[in-house]
Amino acid sequence: MHAPRTQERQRPLHVALLGSRGIPCRYGGYETLMEELAARLVERGLRVTVYCRSHLTPKGLTSYRGAELVVLPSLRTKYLETPIHTLLSCLDASHRGFDAALVVNSANALFLPLLSIAGIRHALHVDGIEKRRAKWGAVGRAVYALSERLACVLPDVLVTDAEVIRRHYEERYGATSTAITYGVDPDPPQPPRILEELNLKPRGYFLYVSRFEPENNPHRVVEAYARVQGEIPMIMVGDAPYAGNFIRAFKERADARVHFPGAIYGEGYRGLMANALAYVQATEVGGTHPALVEAMGYGNCVLVNNTPENREVAGDAGLYFRAGAPHTLSEQLEWVRAHPSAARQRGKRAAQRAADRYSWDAVSSQYAQLFQRLAG
Repeated sequence: MHAPRTQERQRPLHVALLGSRGIPCRYGGYETLMEELAARLVERGLRVTVYCRSHLTPKGLTSYRGAELVVLPSLRTKYLETPIHTLLSCLDASHRGFDAALVVNSANALFLPLLSIAGIRHALHVDGIEKRRAKWGAVGRAVYALSERLACVLPDVLVTDAEVIRRHYEERYGATSTAITYGVDPDPPQPPRILEELNLKPRGYFLYVSRFEPENNPHRVVEAYARVQGEIPMIMVGDAPYAGNFIRAFKERADARVHFPGAIYGEGYRGLMANALAYVQATEVGGTHPALVEAMGYGNCVLVNNTPENREVAGDAGLYFRAGAPHTLSEQLEWVRAHPSAARQRGKRAAQRAADRYSWDAVSSQYAQLFQRLAG
């Protein structure tokens, strides 16, 4: 009678990560979380399975950084891609005997009962207040409003990534949550080939990284930069599905100093982060933005849209502007251009704040403990 229990204790905890586009990271914050978290949980002795979307996963890839991959299809449409893939993922997961699961994106709350029926205890990670995103129409906002309420009652544990979001759920719905941030472990590439490829000099360019969606304000960054003097280039890294007309409109208005290299990941992304003169975070909606944490960790002077979520992350290390008033960003960019040494000191302050508050090792330890509680 005792041998099976001993074997059970020795078996690695098997956890599933669902709801994102999957890994390797090719999109945004949730995908960054999945990749960094999966690899570090594997290092801690857990068995990790990540659910991925077929059109974003290299053909034939079945594992990545120690994590097992389950690749499933979805409908590539703005409103159905995420829910269809999560539905299929939850149906598949219900037959695999996972000990615990993490589901990301509040829109996926609807599918959590499938995991409950299968006896898989789970946590739901909610990002920002999604119903406020400009890209959603009336139907999309209504779905997210409903999902926000379901997120308070359906998961075994609710996870938030910023104090502002934790308070929102507590004050509006009386829902308690476990707060776990994102992390950064700076690892600058040597040498950063991306600079040569884009004809850039170290500390000789401004950098913006985000999905090109209205609430991330790439159009306002372009507008603000038109007022800035000098020849320092602005590198706008990003793209977005289903936003072609919006992207085309602000690209056509950009001056010759603004460059659009597309979405960049991996070594190229880290190379750009490690060598910018300053980084612009213009987002309006969301919790803790991974790109802002990473920019700070790499020692960038950070120019930050003044929202409660962004201020919580950047604190006194940030230089603040109002995205709705592009001239305020112009003024901050001009200050950095005229005072590069002072900007570097700001960057050192940001790096220290990131080291003190944001670490992937600490984040993965918190998730490992969460999974142990769920499985226990």
